[in-house]
Amino acid sequence: MEESNQIRKESEPTKLIELAAELKEKIKSEERVMELPGHLKQKFIHEILAMLRSMESSSANTTALQAAIESWRRQTLKEAKRIIRGEIKNSTILPEEAGIVENALSSHWSVLLEEIGLWLPVEIVHKVHDEKPDDEPDYDLETLPGKRPPPECHAELHTDYDGSAVKWGLTHHQESAYDCCMSCLNQAKNAKPGQKKCNIWVYCPSETGCYSPDIYEHKNQECWLKFSETPKLNFKDTYPESYRATHPRAPIVVPWVSGVVST
Repeated sequence: MEESNQIRKESEPTKLIELAAELKEKIKSEERVMELPGHLKQKFIHEILAMLRSMESSSANTTALQAAIESWRRQTLKEAKRIIRGEIKNSTILPEEAGIVENALSSHWSVLLEEIGLWLPVEIVHKVHDEKPDDEPDYDLETLPGKRPPPECHAELHTDYDGSAVKWGLTHHQESAYDCCMSCLNQAKNAKPGQKKCNIWVYCPSETGCYSPDIYEHKNQECWLKFSETPKLNFKDTYPESYRATHPRAPIVVPWVSGVVST
């Protein structure tokens, strides 16, 4: 038995195991460096919330909200860089945290946005003249992945409509908001007599999933088909501060895209 154990120990790739352990520790160390401290994350969330309240976000469109958040990011990033250069002494950001803040607001800004509950679809830019073709509609600056939903979809960004589920989104995924809306229109068109016809579609475009107060984990590309005689909003643009106080997992901005279709 002792001889067998000795042979087994000698045959182990000890050098490889040591290198793997070192690499694992290095990755953990880098993750700790990149991770934004909890108190700073809360500070940023409160600042963004205060900014959105000052804009009367209930009436502001999503483009204005995203522009304001981007302006906040640039100002905070500029402050962090000045702290690093020693140009600012008195700041709520500590000198030893300035590098982490700079990293989070530049290289890992999209990750931080997802954690907060924001998603920024890529803006379509026409490279030749940087303007839209004459025959293209004047869309909002925010764009969704995939084909643009047609007018009858009435797509609304950062919106969640209530309704009875016609098709369960947990098991019904679509490539884009366009495909989700088309699925709703097709269901309504082909519904059997007495069957509820879809008139509401709700889609999750966020790569990290979408928040909901239920017990399920809602993932990217979930497509919910719903019906309601009188469609009502669950949430629009941002979750109210009073709601977030009782639902600490809720992000700032509603991550869903939805619409009430014209049938």
